Amino acid sequence: METDIEKFYEKGQAAAGTRVRKALSELKKLSQDMRNEVQALKNERKG
Repeated sequence: METDIEKFYEKGQAAAGTRVRKALSELKKLSQDMRNEVQALKNERKG
């Protein structure tokens, strides 16, 4: 993703911007999945 960020901001490549957005979307999904997992484990340990 770092390479695409460079290409988008420094070289102005629009396609790299699309790849960056896609990667960020995947990261958001993985983050949400992990947050849900942490919350579930936390709740398990409570009860």
